[in-house]
Amino acid sequence: MLRKGITPSRIITRKAMENAVAGVMATGGSTNAVLHLLAVAREAGVRFKIDDFDRISRKTPVLANLKPWGLYTGPEMFEAGGMALVARELLKAGKIHGDQLTVSGRTLGAEARRAKAKKGQQVIVSARKPLKKTGGIAILRGSLAPDGCVIKLSGQKKSIHEGPAKVFNREEDAFEAVKKGRIKPNDVIIIRYEGPKGGPGMREMLHVTGAIQGAGLGNDVALITDGRFSGATHGFMIGHVAPEAYDGGPLALVKNGDTILIDARKRLLNLVVPAAELKRRRARWKKPRARYSSGVLGKYSRHVGSASEGAVVE
Repeated sequence: MLRKGITPSRIITRKAMENAVAGVMATGGSTNAVLHLLAVAREAGVRFKIDDFDRISRKTPVLANLKPWGLYTGPEMFEAGGMALVARELLKAGKIHGDQLTVSGRTLGAEARRAKAKKGQQVIVSARKPLKKTGGIAILRGSLAPDGCVIKLSGQKKSIHEGPAKVFNREEDAFEAVKKGRIKPNDVIIIRYEGPKGGPGMREMLHVTGAIQGAGLGNDVALITDGRFSGATHGFMIGHVAPEAYDGGPLALVKNGDTILIDARKRLLNLVVPAAELKRRRARWKKPRARYSSGVLGKYSRHVGSASEGAVVE
């Protein structure tokens, strides 16, 4: 790459970012991709917004039948033909930009055409008969997430959930509530103050989501957080809510029993509470004490930006 003069700035373009997002959507990839790719684009000086993920998701089919919602693992996808085979199908369907340079010195289109499918493989399907017509991730907005949030749709059978909020100010408290049977079908679990600043650092809610599945509530409850999720998470889970609660986002104003409406099809996340009541709550709200006032984490908390922009430290 050095001899050929292939530098990051030649590879990381807006079209290349769109290709990357299409790859995530076609494989039902992790919600963490939103955070990381926004940060990459920002660092590279490429104009790319959180809503670009939703735009690309709406037109990109799911082609890889991968766990946790599907049947196969990452290594099995690699053996079946890997991302090159996924790219070949997306290229044939006109869903990616084949003219973009890759680290091999060849274009993505050239790499995709070199792909070989393992005989009899069933991990990666044809774009003509996709597993789902649209991608595995969506961006929601609404009164509870004015700056956006992320939901993973891969494997989801429902698109709407409306129920009462059960509010927790840290992951551990929500975990205990699930373990002790205090979470009931139709509840909407709120875990706040776990965002980039509040956490600090956006912890993965893997313990809670695992406990929800273990309690047999995976299809019956929703979880909303300004934190994030592991790629192994499945269920009706919404993360990266922005603005985060620590910055006084609407998530900080939610009370137990408030009605929360999630409509993934309409891309909505709403707190069903009268505006006058929210105004009264905001007047009484006080920013919580920082979990770290010094050291690396204290410095990080003071300088990190919103998850909707990649949680970049300036």
